[in-house]
Amino acid sequence: MTTTPTDDPADPSPAPRPGSPAGAAELADAMTRAIKRIRRQTGWRLEPYGITPGQARALRTLAHAPGCETPDHAMRLSDLADKLHIAPRSATTVVDALEEAGLVERSPDPADRRAVRLLLTEAGRAAVERIGQVRDEVAQEYFGEVSPEDEEVLLRVLRSAEARFLAAGPPQRSAAPGAAR
Repeated sequence: MTTTPTDDPADPSPAPRPGSPAGAAELADAMTRAIKRIRRQTGWRLEPYGITPGQARALRTLAHAPGCETPDHAMRLSDLADKLHIAPRSATTVVDALEEAGLVERSPDPADRRAVRLLLTEAGRAAVERIGQVRDEVAQEYFGEVSPEDEEVLLRVLRSAEARFLAAGPPQRSAAPGAAR
């Protein structure tokens, strides 16, 4: 039987041993809860601007692309989908909403008539600034009481885990226990 830890910090259940599979699972659970809370707060804060967290990620990705303001160097829609790790159709839906809001413009790719390049508009750049402010506020509210030393350790651990995960290559999918082969 698997149990799910509660959100109650006073939960008397024993802490898993660090380095054990249960310890790693508890760490993953804690990270998942943190991510959900941060994402929810960010979503609530972006709502008055008419921007979803998914749209915010797309705008930030476009803003960090070299040449995002010039048609010849702007990011292709397919590249945006790759960077966001979403299907091209999903990226199209996100970009449709951003274009309708006047935050991005589509431009034909001069090298490939079938491809579309995405340009941030002036309003899109202003939205990226607001998104940055909201992200900073939410992060400060969540992590504001964490010491700089603990923050440094947490960042180092997460970067190290991510580097090892990426170096190992894509994980192999395994069949569910008891599944027919």
